[in-house]
Amino acid sequence: MNHKVFVIGGCRSGKSNHALKLAEKMSGDEKVFIATCVPQDDEMRQRVTNHQKKRSRLWKTVEAPLQLPQAIMENAKMEGVVLVDCLTLWINNLLMENEGALSVEHQIPKLVDAVESADGSLVLVSNEVGTGIVPENQLARVYRDLIGSVNQAIASSADRVIWVVAGIAVTIKG
Repeated sequence: MNHKVFVIGGCRSGKSNHALKLAEKMSGDEKVFIATCVPQDDEMRQRVTNHQKKRSRLWKTVEAPLQLPQAIMENAKMEGVVLVDCLTLWINNLLMENEGALSVEHQIPKLVDAVESADGSLVLVSNEVGTGIVPENQLARVYRDLIGSVNQAIASSADRVIWVVAGIAVTIKG
């Protein structure tokens, strides 16, 4: 049975840990972790290393900082589990690569199509940005708005949405 789960929460809420535990419990012969992070400094490289250490050797890692819809379509197979971490960094990468919100907005329907057509189980992780303050600069506001748009689209497509707050998972859909 394919199952689409969206795990959302604030920074350091425990959403990635929860998503990994959830994905590991799902039945599937192949486990694929799709990573969107492009570590630019030592601190971010250490975060990536820490995330990698939490995954067992059963996980295959696919790097997809920009081509996330394609990576999902290629890896979300029947009897498999795909974990995408995270949509927030994917939006960041697209925004920095394309230097414009319109080109990033065109990628959201492609992601939704990939999620909806994916075979197997799929868990996607993102940061909740709707409860924060309004950023003081235009680029940060555009970034926040794009994340909000992708979060709404994926939440609508998901069978289940889980909000993680202070390490506590709360099902808000499904």
